[in-house]
Amino acid sequence: MLSASYVGRRLAQIVPTLILAVVLVFLLAHLLPGDPAIALLGERATSEAVERTRQAMGVDRPLLEQFGLYVQNLLMGDLGRSMILRVPVAELILQRLPVTVMLTIMSALLAACIAVPFALLAALHRGSALDTLIRGAFQLGVSAPVFYIGLVLLIVLAAGLGWFPVGGFGDTIPDHVYHLALPALTLAMSLSAILMRNLRASLVEVLDAEYVTFATAKGLTRKLVVMRHVLRNAAISTVTLFGLHIGTLIGGAVITETVFAIPGLGRLMVDSIFSRDYQVVQGLTLVIAVLVSLVFLMVDIVLAMLDPRHSA
Repeated sequence: MLSASYVGRRLAQIVPTLILAVVLVFLLAHLLPGDPAIALLGERATSEAVERTRQAMGVDRPLLEQFGLYVQNLLMGDLGRSMILRVPVAELILQRLPVTVMLTIMSALLAACIAVPFALLAALHRGSALDTLIRGAFQLGVSAPVFYIGLVLLIVLAAGLGWFPVGGFGDTIPDHVYHLALPALTLAMSLSAILMRNLRASLVEVLDAEYVTFATAKGLTRKLVVMRHVLRNAAISTVTLFGLHIGTLIGGAVITETVFAIPGLGRLMVDSIFSRDYQVVQGLTLVIAVLVSLVFLMVDIVLAMLDPRHSA
């Protein structure tokens, strides 16, 4: 049984991580070479315009004072204001956040639905031609870049066959799922390949364990042994691996949303970088750090449910 004290301890452990993220995001944005006002306005801007922009951005104040104001604004939920779009950064992020969260969840579910059955097939038929075929096919997913996978799927399944839309997000929930299906498959292919290889290796190891042989000798069916004992124990390392790769999944969303023209956080990040809107980039970086920390928390909770020793 998962205890509330364990969840509380894990929440407390996130706090130092978030504090470090706040400090690093602030320093990266303020200690990079160059003047952000000049970077925003261009080299031909007048000194008066540059000075006004510096005052509006607050970069004309001492660094410690800037950091204090930054933390104070964060505690009030203020991530700053976009210098290009002239709207609060928090508002921009809240508009795009559901898109990226939905894409990430769909990608993770697709990856699990692909990886688990193929890992079971390969492990239960290890050493066979089927095992070799499955491992060889999934090796392509590990080696192929996300950008390349996305372009191939876009050209073949969307532009070529017309099975999926080329881009956009739609207006209703069914439309959202339909528009995100191909981008989610793009992200899921590389992740599922990593998960499948790990889960297959764990399954092979657990299948050779003595308690599995004992359970089979007691008369339990092979299906029951695999589903109740083997898969549960083998999944522990795979869940851990999934948690470690969640940052990669969110990072891949930046590329995928750009390729498929999806209005999510990744697309906003790319647009903000090219438009030199550093306030938005700063806010996005911090929000992504919070999201990854929360995912790590959820992974730890799942691990504690699968193996109570993790909550000790």
